[in-house]
Amino acid sequence: MSKPTEAELEILSLLWELKSASVRQIHEKLAQTKETGYTTTLKIMQIMHAKGMLDRDEQSRTHIYRPAVKQNDTQKSLIKNLMTTAFGGSSKSLVMQALGQDNPSKEELDEIRAFLDKLEHKQS
Repeated sequence: MSKPTEAELEILSLLWELKSASVRQIHEKLAQTKETGYTTTLKIMQIMHAKGMLDRDEQSRTHIYRPAVKQNDTQKSLIKNLMTTAFGGSSKSLVMQALGQDNPSKEELDEIRAFLDKLEHKQS
């Protein structure tokens, strides 16, 4: 799979959440947070379909799009690419930078600790 652009990733994120949607539905969601034209959204989604990122149901007059790529697979691929290019392959550097940018809540820190414990048990 090719790496999605920022605009494609925005559309994928919406479709992962909605499961399926028309171009108009996606455009209306995007228009809530940024200025974008309907034809721009349509063109991006057509390109994403051609790239194999989206499936399109053409049964009715209004085409319905669904993600053709899994959220987890896409996230893993993007993280691996980011870790390799920006952090020299160091997962520690990536995690430290990510945690330093945000102010994680106690609940998030507890989840991170539990995840680290699980990883540690796998290695023993």
